[in-house]
Amino acid sequence: MGNIENSPELKSIYIDPASMEWQESEFPGIHHKVLWSDPVSGRSTILFKLDPGAIVPSHEHTEVEQTWIVSGSFEDHEGKALPGHYIWRPAGNRHEARSVDGAVILGFFLKPNKFDKGSKFYTEN
Repeated sequence: MGNIENSPELKSIYIDPASMEWQESEFPGIHHKVLWSDPVSGRSTILFKLDPGAIVPSHEHTEVEQTWIVSGSFEDHEGKALPGHYIWRPAGNRHEARSVDGAVILGFFLKPNKFDKGSKFYTEN
Protein backbone atom coordinates (compact mmCIF):
# COMPACT_ATOMS: atom_id res chain seq x y z
CA MET A 1 0.00 0.00 0.00
CA GLY A 2 1.05 3.59 -0.55
CA ASN A 3 2.57 5.92 1.97
CA ILE A 4 -0.59 7.99 2.53
CA GLU A 5 -1.16 9.53 5.96
CA ASN A 6 -4.36 11.38 6.83
CA SER A 7 -4.48 13.99 9.56
CA PRO A 8 -6.46 12.89 12.65
CA GLU A 9 -9.65 14.71 11.57
CA LEU A 10 -9.54 13.01 8.13
CA LYS A 11 -8.91 9.43 9.27
CA SER A 12 -11.41 6.70 8.39
CA ILE A 13 -13.69 5.55 11.20
CA TYR A 14 -14.22 1.78 11.30
CA ILE A 15 -17.40 0.59 13.01
CA ASP A 16 -18.28 -2.99 13.98
CA PRO A 17 -22.09 -2.95 14.36
CA ALA A 18 -22.04 -6.51 15.74
CA SER A 19 -20.18 -5.21 18.81
CA MET A 20 -22.76 -2.46 19.46
CA GLU A 21 -25.82 -2.95 21.66
CA TRP A 22 -29.26 -2.54 20.12
CA GLN A 23 -30.96 0.57 21.52
CA GLU A 24 -34.66 0.59 22.36
CA SER A 25 -36.78 3.02 20.40
CA GLU A 26 -40.05 4.52 21.55
CA PHE A 27 -41.80 2.33 18.97
CA PRO A 28 -42.67 -1.20 20.17
CA GLY A 29 -40.55 -3.90 18.57
CA ILE A 30 -38.08 -1.53 16.90
CA HIS A 31 -34.43 -1.32 17.95
CA HIS A 32 -31.61 0.64 16.36
CA LYS A 33 -27.87 1.25 16.19
CA VAL A 34 -26.78 4.72 15.10
CA LEU A 35 -23.71 4.08 12.95
CA TRP A 36 -23.15 7.74 12.12
CA SER A 37 -24.96 11.01 12.65
CA ASP A 38 -24.23 14.69 12.20
CA PRO A 39 -26.32 16.74 14.64
CA VAL A 40 -25.72 19.95 12.66
CA SER A 41 -27.08 18.74 9.30
CA GLY A 42 -29.36 15.98 10.62
CA ARG A 43 -27.81 13.37 8.33
CA SER A 44 -27.51 9.85 9.73
CA THR A 45 -26.96 6.19 8.96
CA ILE A 46 -28.93 3.84 11.21
CA LEU A 47 -29.23 0.06 11.41
CA PHE A 48 -32.72 -1.04 12.49
CA LYS A 49 -34.03 -4.35 13.78
CA LEU A 50 -37.80 -4.82 13.61
CA ASP A 51 -39.50 -7.64 15.47
CA PRO A 52 -42.23 -9.56 13.62
CA GLY A 53 -45.30 -7.33 13.45
CA ALA A 54 -43.42 -4.11 14.29
CA ILE A 55 -44.85 -0.90 12.83
CA VAL A 56 -43.05 2.36 12.04
CA PRO A 57 -45.86 4.88 12.70
CA SER A 58 -47.06 7.33 10.08
CA HIS A 59 -44.39 9.88 9.21
CA GLU A 60 -43.10 12.24 6.51
CA HIS A 61 -39.69 12.08 4.88
CA THR A 62 -38.28 15.60 5.03
CA GLU A 63 -35.50 14.71 2.58
CA VAL A 64 -34.54 11.71 0.46
CA GLU A 65 -34.40 8.50 2.49
CA GLN A 66 -32.58 5.37 1.32
CA THR A 67 -33.18 1.90 2.77
CA TRP A 68 -31.30 -1.37 2.18
CA ILE A 69 -33.02 -4.56 3.35
CA VAL A 70 -30.44 -6.80 5.06
CA SER A 71 -32.84 -9.55 6.16
CA GLY A 72 -36.55 -10.20 6.55
CA SER A 73 -39.24 -8.12 4.87
CA PHE A 74 -40.25 -4.46 5.03
CA GLU A 75 -43.41 -3.03 3.48
CA ASP A 76 -45.90 -0.21 3.20
CA HIS A 77 -48.92 0.61 1.04
CA GLU A 78 -46.63 1.12 -2.00
CA GLY A 79 -44.74 -2.16 -1.98
CA LYS A 80 -42.78 -4.88 -0.22
CA ALA A 81 -38.98 -5.25 -0.01
CA LEU A 82 -37.03 -8.45 0.65
CA PRO A 83 -33.34 -9.14 1.46
CA GLY A 84 -31.05 -7.32 -0.97
CA HIS A 85 -33.76 -4.90 -2.09
CA TYR A 86 -33.22 -1.14 -2.01
CA ILE A 87 -35.87 1.55 -1.55
CA TRP A 88 -35.56 5.30 -1.84
CA ARG A 89 -38.26 7.78 -1.00
CA PRO A 90 -38.34 11.45 -2.04
CA ALA A 91 -38.80 14.37 0.32
CA GLY A 92 -42.49 14.76 1.15
CA ASN A 93 -43.23 11.01 0.92
CA ARG A 94 -45.60 9.89 3.69
CA HIS A 95 -46.23 6.36 4.86
CA GLU A 96 -46.56 3.87 7.68
CA ALA A 97 -44.19 0.92 7.35
CA ARG A 98 -44.19 -2.54 8.89
CA SER A 99 -42.38 -5.83 9.03
CA VAL A 100 -44.68 -8.83 9.13
CA ASP A 101 -41.85 -11.36 9.57
CA GLY A 102 -39.21 -9.16 11.24
CA ALA A 103 -36.33 -7.42 9.48
CA VAL A 104 -32.93 -5.82 9.69
CA ILE A 105 -32.67 -2.71 7.52
CA LEU A 106 -30.04 -0.04 6.94
CA GLY A 107 -31.37 3.51 6.59
CA PHE A 108 -29.60 6.58 5.21
CA PHE A 109 -31.20 9.91 6.12
CA LEU A 110 -30.36 13.44 4.97
CA LYS A 111 -32.67 14.93 7.62
CA PRO A 112 -34.74 13.37 10.41
CA ASN A 113 -38.27 12.18 9.57
CA LYS A 114 -41.28 13.95 11.11
CA PHE A 115 -43.60 11.56 12.92
CA ASP A 116 -47.30 12.45 12.93
CA LYS A 117 -47.76 11.99 16.67
CA GLY A 118 -44.72 14.08 17.64
CA SER A 119 -42.43 11.15 18.36
CA LYS A 120 -38.72 11.84 18.24
CA PHE A 121 -36.50 10.65 15.45
CA TYR A 122 -33.87 8.07 16.46
CA THR A 123 -30.99 10.57 16.64
CA GLU A 124 -32.91 13.24 18.58
CA ASN A 125 -32.55 13.59 22.35
